[in-house]
Amino acid sequence: MKENTGNPLALTSLNHISLICKSVEESIDFYQNILGFVPVRRPGSFNFDGAWLFCYGIGIHLLQSEDPENLPKKNVINPKDNHISFQCENMDGVEKKLKEMEIKYVRQRVEEGGIYVDQLFFHDPDGFMIEICNCDNLPVVPLAGEVAGHVPVTIFRSCSPISTFMFSSSPLEAKLAAGRYVLIIILLLQ
Repeated sequence: MKENTGNPLALTSLNHISLICKSVEESIDFYQNILGFVPVRRPGSFNFDGAWLFCYGIGIHLLQSEDPENLPKKNVINPKDNHISFQCENMDGVEKKLKEMEIKYVRQRVEEGGIYVDQLFFHDPDGFMIEICNCDNLPVVPLAGEVAGHVPVTIFRSCSPISTFMFSSSPLEAKLAAGRYVLIIILLLQ
């Protein structure tokens, strides 16, 4: 691993991922009805087809392929492939729902020091890998107890939604706000 040579970019969070789609409409249906994302307004100045969706504190930008018939096809579910992962509290419930919807998936279990993480992997309509897991079971432990800037830290991760319904003016805003996650970093100054 390379030694830290300076300060990283001053970033605040992951904003969105962009996915090229064979059919934006088919992908909207998947992300909305399978994963619970909500379509949101997209700037009208774009000169290409697409859609924006939002939930769980992250956006998904769907981009219509200019050559949909020549997109790479992925038929094999490979957990070591590129993917996006969503935290879940009820893995059995998600697995039951995937079976009911007849979505092909692969289940894996990871064990680390007596802690177990269950993972479910499946594809979206274009073959992009989705993982559903209870990854919060594993603590986030920085290597050598340090992060950028050589400041010793302890990191606590919580993916429990923040209750913000009292600040929302509509049920939709409440759903969007409920997806925000909390990551608490406590600096241990010596």
